[in-house]
Amino acid sequence: MLKKLFQSFRLPLRRIPHARRTPEILSSRQHSLQRSEISRHAVSVVERLQQAGYEAYVVGGCVRDLLLELNPKDYDVATSATPEQVRAEFRNARVIGRRFKLVHVHFGREIIEVATFRANHPEEDDDDASHLASRNESGRILRDNIYGTLDDDAQRRDFTINALYYDPTSERILDHTHGVHDIRNRLIRLIGDPEQRYQEDPVRMLRAVRFAAKLDFEIERHSAEPIADLADLLDGIPSARLFDETLKLFLGGKAERTFELLLEYDLFAPLFPASAAALERNPEYAGTLIRNALANTDLRIQQGKPVTPAFLFAALLWPALPARVLELQDRGMPPIPAMQEAAHDIIWEQCQRTAIPKRFTIPMREIWDMQERLPRRQGRRADQLLENPRFRAGYDFLLLRESAGEQTHGLGDWWTDYQEASDSERRVMIRNLGSKDDSAPRKRRRSGGRRRRSPGASTPAE
Repeated sequence: MLKKLFQSFRLPLRRIPHARRTPEILSSRQHSLQRSEISRHAVSVVERLQQAGYEAYVVGGCVRDLLLELNPKDYDVATSATPEQVRAEFRNARVIGRRFKLVHVHFGREIIEVATFRANHPEEDDDDASHLASRNESGRILRDNIYGTLDDDAQRRDFTINALYYDPTSERILDHTHGVHDIRNRLIRLIGDPEQRYQEDPVRMLRAVRFAAKLDFEIERHSAEPIADLADLLDGIPSARLFDETLKLFLGGKAERTFELLLEYDLFAPLFPASAAALERNPEYAGTLIRNALANTDLRIQQGKPVTPAFLFAALLWPALPARVLELQDRGMPPIPAMQEAAHDIIWEQCQRTAIPKRFTIPMREIWDMQERLPRRQGRRADQLLENPRFRAGYDFLLLRESAGEQTHGLGDWWTDYQEASDSERRVMIRNLGSKDDSAPRKRRRSGGRRRRSPGASTPAE
């Protein structure tokens, strides 16, 4: 695949500087990208801006993906025109953002995102530009609207592989940062000093992991070295932004590989502190359950099946639940209230890190609640559970728990058989439960302590 990319262009594998002032220009004979592969709307935006006298290029991930023979998710344009000038050229344009002002040009359901060339931030004592660019005390960029030249813009981008500019008019690629070299050698490399760039925006550490997993690249050594030491900087990122980044990490079809990289670079704990603690307490059980859930997520995405963040977050957080439930039971709380309170606390704590919307936290709680209800099958309960809109998700989650080694006394097999059985066979299955069923009414004990029970009337594998 990459052989086609470099039909007549070769760079030796060597240590290279972060960037250069004179870009490498690849003609149409030196790369495999075809103008016809680019969104016609993106091409029309570039041509319209060029005709108006501005510089404009298709830029970033779409160029990278097309060189790798992947389908771009969207198309971005970089230009010398300011957001207001871009908006003046297109009736279907809207300026968005404050931290990083952009223009969205709408073509039906497709949106072409247009950004003005950015420049480095001015010195800290430059009061005239303080309303355009600002940082906090740790160096994180809070506002970034200082405009510059094409070369300035290339230096301001995060990774070399995202700093490639394609001109559909001349069909040339402009490479200021050796991005083609790094694509060829399958490397994720930050532009500039890695520590400073991570401090400017700690989410770049997550993006490095995401691109490495998505593209099957390695994070270049100097770009990887500071990550573990700077991982705590993610604590200062707004929880809403971290939720969005978490979805990108785990819903891109490479969730299992992403998880391994997050662990390798100590980035999982800042995102999921309770789950990270559960991994330390019981690495085999927690690790198996999470990996199985992520592998199933990747498979469903590969097969074109829907994936809900509610199930994903329920799986990522479940390993933290048993210990919290038992802790509450030790304080004298009955099993079911202990389960409900522990679930509430864990979800609330997680929302402080990643702001999970209610449309996902509510079904998460319902999936977990089904784990307490599925063992209770006497009488009409089994049929009522089958009619519950959360039954399928709860049943799938039960099988996930069993795959991680939880002992449920054959509950998953029973529900599998029950769904496939006829009405008469189901009645026999219910009668055969007899007194062995956990849902059978129990006489209230007059003495003695409450029975400890972990979630779902089962125990994690030790």
